[in-house]
Amino acid sequence: MNAPRHLLRIQCIGYVARFLGKPVQRVILPAGAHLQTPGSQHNYGQLLRPFHCSAVCSTSRPSQTQLEKTVEDKTLNKDKSLVTHDDLFERAARDSKTKADFNRVVDVFSKKDIRRRGHVEFIYAALKKMPEFGVERDITVYNKLLDVFPKEVLVPRNFIQRMFNHYPRQQECGVQLLEQMENYGLMPNVETKVLLAQIFGEKSHPMRKYQRIMYWFPKFKHANPFPVPHVLPSDPVELARFSLTRIADDLDAKITIYQYPSTDITEPGEEVMRPHIVGIQSPDQRSLLAKHNPCRPVFVEGPFPLWLRKTCAHYYLLRADPIPPEEKVEEEFDLEMIGPEQSLFYPQRVELDLERDMGDDFSFSVDDVEEGPVYAMCMAGQGDQATLSQWISGLQETCPILGQIPTVFRLDSGPRELQTSSGAQQTPEQEVETEQIIEEEPLLSQRVKQ
Repeated sequence: MNAPRHLLRIQCIGYVARFLGKPVQRVILPAGAHLQTPGSQHNYGQLLRPFHCSAVCSTSRPSQTQLEKTVEDKTLNKDKSLVTHDDLFERAARDSKTKADFNRVVDVFSKKDIRRRGHVEFIYAALKKMPEFGVERDITVYNKLLDVFPKEVLVPRNFIQRMFNHYPRQQECGVQLLEQMENYGLMPNVETKVLLAQIFGEKSHPMRKYQRIMYWFPKFKHANPFPVPHVLPSDPVELARFSLTRIADDLDAKITIYQYPSTDITEPGEEVMRPHIVGIQSPDQRSLLAKHNPCRPVFVEGPFPLWLRKTCAHYYLLRADPIPPEEKVEEEFDLEMIGPEQSLFYPQRVELDLERDMGDDFSFSVDDVEEGPVYAMCMAGQGDQATLSQWISGLQETCPILGQIPTVFRLDSGPRELQTSSGAQQTPEQEVETEQIIEEEPLLSQRVKQ
């Protein structure tokens, strides 16, 4: 029985010598095995102690091994995993940011480690980078991110795990992924449901979120009778046509393109950009403009913003002041236009306030702000007076009375004018005005001192 014990002890001593990296001498005695090193023969008892107690081996080593350094570096860099994933997406997007590049980054992370450590931080970083790659509305990319989660590991096994929110960080990450889909108006499909059931189970928070989305999204899918497409036309003329049609509340309104965007070359050889001018006017607006009093001016106002999802367009109005009460003419109802089809039981005109009930209280006062009529609308590439004057000239072809009406331009500084005004140089007239202002300031200060 002693011989196998001696052989086993000698084999263990060989492993220790290999671990410490020192030459050892093996001596077999009747009582056991001895371990001696050339430089330290008095450490015999300390070297044999690890076979009985594992508390001294770490204190006797003078330096760390490569394995310990690797584990320590991973432990220190564990909190910086989100930054690492961000750098991974940035390195993949140096040349281009496409769906293929995004999927390639996800595939690299999935195949890098079978345990997929740091998958929660990776999914958060991927959700943040999706708008940059243009895949925020792609359901296949969201399903690919869900596929990063480990399968059947996060599913609760009993009612206690289900009651105490099993793996809360992973469930919160899954809910955040579904919320981003909800914010972009993206409805999950059957593959999303299968992935959620495999990853989190049937009674988890992400599955409940999926059920709520599938309940409410079909109810509000067609709630807007005038939906805005996700991809707007890139042509400015087509965008202006779509915007003006959306603003106008009359289906009989006619859109007129007064000028297409073009580039002309003058005699000195300079290029002159001609912006687009697109207008809209209904038959009722045309008839109101024909009845306008030539003594009262009309106003060109703008620009007014119109948001189409993330795109902002600007339009201009041709309007007039409200008609004074003394000039108002009430149109009487012509009984001759009714004809013999008029019925006493179903009259076409009733002199009653049908909106008033016996219990209505009209003791409070309501200030009704009356606005002037709007005669036409337009969108132009530039918001200067010269461009809008071409629009007014085009309106005079259908409404000749507009040439007799004074036109006043009330234009604010548009977005393009603000961009150019910051870098524009001052004209000599402006420089003279600034010098006069600077010269007047000391005179005022001297008067105050006196």
